[in-house]
Amino acid sequence: MWHGAVRWTLGAGVPISRCDERPSGASGPQVLKSIFTWWNGATIGIRFTVARRGVFVGTDDYGNSYYEARDARDSYDGRKRRWVIYRGYAEASKVPAEWHGWLHYTFDEPPTEESLPRKAWEQDHLPNLTGTIWAWRPKGAISRGGERAKAAGDYEAWRPE
Repeated sequence: MWHGAVRWTLGAGVPISRCDERPSGASGPQVLKSIFTWWNGATIGIRFTVARRGVFVGTDDYGNSYYEARDARDSYDGRKRRWVIYRGYAEASKVPAEWHGWLHYTFDEPPTEESLPRKAWEQDHLPNLTGTIWAWRPKGAISRGGERAKAAGDYEAWRPE
């Protein structure tokens, strides 16, 4: 029996999500996933379109791949289209700032050619952790036991009369 490979990590290799990646040579549900489910990575149709119309630009630290159109003929504003193919689960917050800027034409050159200068006060990119075990949970949250500290003049629950 095989287990899904850890694909996306937080900090020192701590997994954020797992992807059902089978060892090479395995088939079955993985083929169906690649045909019908876009949230588990690129579908076969997208891979075909990317191979035909796109040029590989680079990858980020999370393993996401970035592409640019070969020409601007499909564009409504004359610019070449740019896109990302996520590694594992498709989540937009997995795109770091430098690649986000390139995707949205804030920067002309991709981070592989000209890196974004970092300020001393900048922190490393963190994805949206909502829904994971690392999500912030305030005191009194149900996931932390639901108990909150009593306050002076605590409220009284509404009762219908």
